[in-house]
Amino acid sequence: MRKSAFPVGREAWLTLGLVLVLVATAVAGFYFTRATTLTLAVAPNGGTEPDLLRAYAGELARRKTGVQLRILDFPGVRESAEALRTGKADLAVVRPDVAMPGNGLTLAILRELAAFAAAPAGFGIGSIPDLAGKRLGMLASRDADRTLLRDLLTRDGLEPLTEAPNGPVPPQAVLLVPLEEADVTAAFGDGRIDAMALVTTPTLPAARRLVGFVRAASEDGTVALVGVPDTAAVLARWPRLQSVTVPAGLFSGNPRLPAEDVATVGSSYRLMARASLSRSVAAEVTQHLFEMRAALAETVPAAEALTYPAYEDTADATTARLPIHPGAIDYYEREQETFIERYESWIYLVAILGGGVCSTIAWLRQRLGRIRRQRIEVATTRLLALRSTARRETDRDRLDAIAAEVDDLAASIARHALNRPTEPRLLGAATVAIEAARSTVRRAATRPDQPAC
Repeated sequence: MRKSAFPVGREAWLTLGLVLVLVATAVAGFYFTRATTLTLAVAPNGGTEPDLLRAYAGELARRKTGVQLRILDFPGVRESAEALRTGKADLAVVRPDVAMPGNGLTLAILRELAAFAAAPAGFGIGSIPDLAGKRLGMLASRDADRTLLRDLLTRDGLEPLTEAPNGPVPPQAVLLVPLEEADVTAAFGDGRIDAMALVTTPTLPAARRLVGFVRAASEDGTVALVGVPDTAAVLARWPRLQSVTVPAGLFSGNPRLPAEDVATVGSSYRLMARASLSRSVAAEVTQHLFEMRAALAETVPAAEALTYPAYEDTADATTARLPIHPGAIDYYEREQETFIERYESWIYLVAILGGGVCSTIAWLRQRLGRIRRQRIEVATTRLLALRSTARRETDRDRLDAIAAEVDDLAASIARHALNRPTEPRLLGAATVAIEAARSTVRRAATRPDQPAC
């Protein structure tokens, strides 16, 4: 079987190169436009933080933003902090005074907590030492608050008890009595508690409700709020706490409650990210959270308590005991990276590789074009050689073989002319050679000296 003068697939390399460029472009487009999905560890059970962040994740999905969240539920903030520390989560709700992951950096403060006690004014409780020998109620669901209350009581020489003693509470002890919110008023009425400890956000409705229960238990409706005045000393001892002020008149304007600002300490629930999370993604998460705060507050009032960590300058923010993620700082200082800045290195790399690929493709096209021209020239030369052979040939079978080869060469040239651009000069020369070869074969076949069929 004779080989065609034009092997099939000579442009395969060119086609392959174009396909590779298209695939690389599609992959790059997918990479730069796909949504980034982050895992978020939420806690504690029954707290406002899980509801807020679930609503946030839902809003991100509804708006089809470039960042999406996958929620992991944990019973307490100790477990959510551990998930961030071990890499099971990219983001987590963290309460620093309970558990602080070493790789955690703050994006936002979900809620600031103030630690204070509220007691009917007639009970004679005006400071922490006045709680000696008293029964201090606390919400049963707040296990994370127990450690903080114990530390503050112990600092003033009081021994916190969790088991009720036989008889009255010892003079230098305080009995911690866990209660449900609905039982606070009754607990004051039957003498189970003398004061109520609150570790909460003072501005939220829950805090107002609890203070209202204490007021209902007071004969004259007055309430004493007990804070921690030596905040600097407390923060020096427990640096993961923070200074908080309960403003005068927050719970009531007439009479004012509290009558004056109450200085105390507290903690916070923070949205933290792993330190290795890219600045651009951290900035985007922070930006969306604050931009969506108003929408989130319509369904989750706790969104109103969302705030940013206070700092004076970038150095202060990144070297604080509770450092802030550089991406969050970019958002707070309006220095977020643009698309070009974010992917500058990738853009340069793609441009360099793209230039190289284009140059290679151009070279391949030039090379393949030269090969095609050579093939036509070879076919034309072969046709001319067959013409010369046919002029001298007397054997009918050989003339038939020459005619068949001429037909094959003509068919190959025709296919090439139909499928690929061909220079008119080459195509014209090939056409003349085909006609000349066929004419010579016909004349040779009809010469008188040819044997009869």
